[in-house]
Amino acid sequence: MRRFVQPLVLVFVSVAVVAGCASSRRSAFLPGEGPEAIYDLGVEAMTAGDFRDAILYFQALQARFPFSNVTRQAQLDLIYAYFRNRERAAAIDAAEAFERENPTHPRVDYALYMRGLAYFDPPANWLERVFNVELEIRPPRDSVQAFSVFQELLRRFPQSQYADDARERMIFLRNRLAAYENHVAEYYMTRGAYVAATNRAKYAVEHYPGAPQIERSLEILVEAYETLGMTDLASDARRVLLETRGSIASNQ
Repeated sequence: MRRFVQPLVLVFVSVAVVAGCASSRRSAFLPGEGPEAIYDLGVEAMTAGDFRDAILYFQALQARFPFSNVTRQAQLDLIYAYFRNRERAAAIDAAEAFERENPTHPRVDYALYMRGLAYFDPPANWLERVFNVELEIRPPRDSVQAFSVFQELLRRFPQSQYADDARERMIFLRNRLAAYENHVAEYYMTRGAYVAATNRAKYAVEHYPGAPQIERSLEILVEAYETLGMTDLASDARRVLLETRGSIASNQ
């Protein structure tokens, strides 16, 4: 047993030593270098795809030279580096800090856009991957946040270079949020909670107009109202459903 353990220990020690040396090399330049040199090293690391090192450089720049001209740009680059390094919470915090501290900066739209991306469709956790959980049954907290941020971007900066992409993502999010409401409404239908089902389906129709999932929302409303004996409301929902289907067919 010892023959196998000792080489394994040596491997871990070697990795730790190499990591420590790399960290020492990253920090060795800091005492004598100016803000531009530190920034350039951060950009070099980011260009090479080494986002972890880029984060360290940009953080060091902010700590040592908070009022340097390149520090504001480094703050924007740090948002991107966090995002690419899968540190989404840190990217959101960095974007919010930039927006708060630089409300009139010409690139606030970029900070907003990156914050929206950080909220947009976060990766499934390991349990969802194992059980192949479908997107529409996941709680939509991050989707709601992403939709709200992209909406703010379009409201404040309609001519932004990021506006078109934000708009496309909002279309996807609108349908994803409507799908979740339908999922909950269908669950209520199976439990016989028809009033609760109508409330969720109505919410989807009212808040996510134009989403393809609205057709299913209207089908749920028709079925629920008919079951409840609310024939007038069922007829209204059926009429809107037929109009929606006709609109979809004409656009295909």
